[in-house]
Amino acid sequence: MFDNIGLFVETISKGLLLTVEATLGGIVIATILSFVFGLAMLSRLRLVRAIARIYVEFWRGTSEVVQLLWIYFALPVLIGYQIMPLVAGIVVLGLNFGAYGAEIVRGAVQSVPKAQYEGCIALNLTPAQRMRRVILPQSLVEMVPPFNNLFIQLLKGSALLTMITVHEMTYQAREVLITRHVSQAATIWTIVLLFYLVLAILITFGMRLLELWAGRLVGRKPPQRGLLSALRSRRGRAAAITDAAVAGIGHTSDRSGGDR
Repeated sequence: MFDNIGLFVETISKGLLLTVEATLGGIVIATILSFVFGLAMLSRLRLVRAIARIYVEFWRGTSEVVQLLWIYFALPVLIGYQIMPLVAGIVVLGLNFGAYGAEIVRGAVQSVPKAQYEGCIALNLTPAQRMRRVILPQSLVEMVPPFNNLFIQLLKGSALLTMITVHEMTYQAREVLITRHVSQAATIWTIVLLFYLVLAILITFGMRLLELWAGRLVGRKPPQRGLLSALRSRRGRAAAITDAAVAGIGHTSDRSGGDR
């Protein structure tokens, strides 16, 4: 079962760069579209809201596989130009996940308390200043965790690019499986799983740093974690209980003395 592991890792790692490129390209496009259409859905103009809603519902409501096949196979027939497989994959990932991200942005902005908007109006800030200086910094903290999940889903969705012959990790694994080592399928696919897991952990780590930075922008302190902080918290609670008990005993004694 563990024969040729070095060969498998080397072959699959040849597709690692393409997987990373597809993921990063999709993340950039998805992030831009998320903010553009997420804020557009909050526009005062009905036409702008309608266009944004059509984009979100279309790309969120249709199959990602069909979108990929349509962009790569059908669109070139209409425009008379063949799109490179990697470019087609990045575009589809960005458009598809940007639709989901737009709902994240819309929900995060709407979650900001109304008092913040009223304060901006009291300070005579323009709508652009309100959004840039007050609303977005606060909503960004709420966006980061769901965007973390979204980007991990985008990473996993990059495996679909094997359908249009992008030689990413899944394609490389399938090729080595079909051509040489069908009997070692478990080992090959386990290696692919571990590759994706490592990339997902890196995304989570990066988003965690972004969350801490966004929290500092609005004056939020990072939560204390670890055994030492837990012991301090437990010690503090024990001290509070003890103080309360002593105070209660003293109060009872005072009442007893008064009764006498």
